[in-house]
Amino acid sequence: MNPSEPVAPDRIVRVGHREVGEGRPVLIIAEAGVNHDGSVQKALQLVDVAADAGADLVKFQMFQAADLATTHAPTAAYQKPAAGDSQRQMLRKLELSETDFERIAAHCHQRSIGFLATPFGITDVDRLVRLGVPAIKIASSDLNNPLLLRRAADTRLPLILSTGASTGDEIAATVRRLRSWNADQRLILLHCVSGYPTPLEAANLRAIAALRRTYHLPCGFSDHTQATEIAGWAVAAGACVLEKHFTLDRAARGPDHAMSLDPHQLKAYIATARAAERALGTGQLGFQPVEAETRRLARRSVVAAQFIPAGAILTRQLLTVKRPGGGIPPDQLDALVGRRAATDIYPDTVLAWEHVR
Repeated sequence: MNPSEPVAPDRIVRVGHREVGEGRPVLIIAEAGVNHDGSVQKALQLVDVAADAGADLVKFQMFQAADLATTHAPTAAYQKPAAGDSQRQMLRKLELSETDFERIAAHCHQRSIGFLATPFGITDVDRLVRLGVPAIKIASSDLNNPLLLRRAADTRLPLILSTGASTGDEIAATVRRLRSWNADQRLILLHCVSGYPTPLEAANLRAIAALRRTYHLPCGFSDHTQATEIAGWAVAAGACVLEKHFTLDRAARGPDHAMSLDPHQLKAYIATARAAERALGTGQLGFQPVEAETRRLARRSVVAAQFIPAGAILTRQLLTVKRPGGGIPPDQLDALVGRRAATDIYPDTVLAWEHVR
């Protein structure tokens, strides 16, 4: 995409009942992923944890192992200790049925938290549409998969796209493709570093603003670090969406548990993001009510430097500036010079306009 192309600079995308974009509350996605270990009961517990922590949405992963990986696809180094060498065998143990997802979506509704799942196949997109998801989240690994992207775009739902392990050219090509399908109007990009876990020095939070400057889209952060503080830093860096893995038990066996947050950490992560959001404020210039007393007491006013009899012409030598504020401000001192005192003015009197004529 050519950054000079005419694209709305502050686009807002609606995800369910939430508006996502600059000036809107950060949308927080608690990423349960596959940390249910193939158990729908654990999945329901993860929904409860996300709801109790204050997340806006809880997200799972939807796939069929045989459709996602060949029999020879190896696991990543971080997955091997818990999952062995075969991706397909690992994924088969982590599949949930459509009935399971129906239970999860219903429980999300009961807990007043949005339900999402990342589809890894075209049929998964269709299943999610039937479940009534408010958006389609595409994993970084499918950024260059036009088959899945086209089916997701055809749903007319908002698209949330992670950009991990992608080159700048690949991101640009995918955004161009989505624009050609008229899907960019409902596109949210997530800066992502696909390292598990991601060291802080690799987080590259400035990429959030770079994505936004380049594509004029709402941008967020899919976070694979192990720090809770980074939630606030990402918000300060301009993230309008945060996505973070969590688990019931970081010591559990499974590919993602060790790099996920436990329930207490998830709650702290979300609280940190909300605190940063409050601290950033609106960006509007001008003093705030909390500053009113300081403004009144620490600022200065024009005062009489000595006794000034009624009728005297005010000179610079007769005037000075002292605390408190609330009277004629110092930047109006020159406007007083040459006027006459309307009454006797005693030393240290804070001048008001009724004192002069």
